[in-house]
Amino acid sequence: MSSIMKVPFLDLVAPHVELREELLAVVNKAFDTAGFIGGAMVEDFEREFAAFSHTKYCVGVNSGTDALRFAFMAAGIGQGDIVVTVPHTFIATTEAISQAGATITFVDINERSFTMDPVRLREYLETKCDFDPSSKQLVERKSKKRVAAIVPVHLYGQTADMDPILELAEKFNLIVVEDACQAHGAEYYSQKDKSWKRAGSMGLAAAFSFYPGKNLGACGEGGAITTNDAALAQRMKMIRDHGQAKKYYHDIEGYNGRLDSIQAGWLSVKLRHLEKWNESRRALAHRYHELLSEVKDSIGIPVSNSWTKGVYHLYVVRVQDREAFQSQLAEAGVSTAIHYPIPLHLQKAYAHLPFGKGDFPVTERVAAEIVSLPLFPHMTLDQQDGVVDRVKNCLTLRVPSLQ
Repeated sequence: MSSIMKVPFLDLVAPHVELREELLAVVNKAFDTAGFIGGAMVEDFEREFAAFSHTKYCVGVNSGTDALRFAFMAAGIGQGDIVVTVPHTFIATTEAISQAGATITFVDINERSFTMDPVRLREYLETKCDFDPSSKQLVERKSKKRVAAIVPVHLYGQTADMDPILELAEKFNLIVVEDACQAHGAEYYSQKDKSWKRAGSMGLAAAFSFYPGKNLGACGEGGAITTNDAALAQRMKMIRDHGQAKKYYHDIEGYNGRLDSIQAGWLSVKLRHLEKWNESRRALAHRYHELLSEVKDSIGIPVSNSWTKGVYHLYVVRVQDREAFQSQLAEAGVSTAIHYPIPLHLQKAYAHLPFGKGDFPVTERVAAEIVSLPLFPHMTLDQQDGVVDRVKNCLTLRVPSLQ
């Protein structure tokens, strides 16, 4: 492959060219019916995405952040409550916690999966908290606040290890809200239930983002909450629409967090292609595994745990001297990204939290080494070969071994 051919990090043009007529038909339908907010297109998508996620209900909202926030609020999580999550995720995870009025705390990630480490979670719950069997409340010893919920993040298209997380939640009477914003269609094998389960179907509720670059992306902002709880779904529908039980009857104070009809219609069109696109991502990821195995001493490739069927929203590798690695790839025409370079506990926005450098060593180590390589469903084998050739060249020339 010619060294002058550029490989983008993501191609958002190709799928929209492929589906142009279907997507434009959605716009025409909205124009013909003046159905811009709510209505049949939103309801159809909610029904379709609930079925895709193997849940009973889906509530379409404005964004993945709203999805998390509304799920917390509907579940009664707020002022005085602690929500446990990981510091290796996009800030929307923690924004939703604090915006619901709750307090953020972190546990470290597993170095192989990059997701919540159940061992660290157990350590926090059992050594830093006290459980009152009579009230069935878990209280953090230092702050005296109630620990109310756990938010495992299904990161990069891989699920967190949910069995031990759910077991701990049941033991301590905690709510589990899945952050599935990067995991549309990912699956987890539950040893407890001896079955595969879709991301978004295991906790009390789950949040999805339809930001354009996601595996299922809108042509703008969008999100959804999945659940099997009818009362929770109804409350979330009220929260997204100014707290209305029906028009102009406000049972609670809510938000303007609705999913636009045109976005819902576009998502319905794309949902019909999502399984195919996810399979393409898996095939490309496995091909990356094979091609990069030749330089495995100099680059860490993603680990495919036996309990997850990932959908590879991102293909994230680890290297030493990341700056040199990215710079050389950029010079060679390969676009890369970092998800995410600064752990949340070290962000200025959370300087008020009682955490500092060294508190979550796995997250800090990972954050300094990760690089996301190009991967998208319409990626050609020539493009992928070009990426691999240039990665190998970079590693040979400048980047030291991970060993």
